[in-house]
Amino acid sequence: MAHHKSAKKRIRQTERRTEVNRARVSRIRTFVKKVELAISGGDSAAAQAALKEAQPELMKGAQAGVLHKNTASRKVSRLVARVKEMKPLA
Repeated sequence: MAHHKSAKKRIRQTERRTEVNRARVSRIRTFVKKVELAISGGDSAAAQAALKEAQPELMKGAQAGVLHKNTASRKVSRLVARVKEMKPLA
């Protein structure tokens, strides 16, 4: 257990930041899952709409530091490729 005032403060700050970061990651996962469900459901329009919402969330996560920039870009790229290969409903 911490004994110094500064160490105790650091513990409090870390707990707060961890909570915020977990919420961010959870939010990102939710948006990605919506895209995945739309893709597996075969609904091209819904997949594109979900992707439009998920992309900024992934990039915000990278900017906030909960995801690496390249990880976020890779995830977006793979989702875009999967949505693109779906046949649009005419």
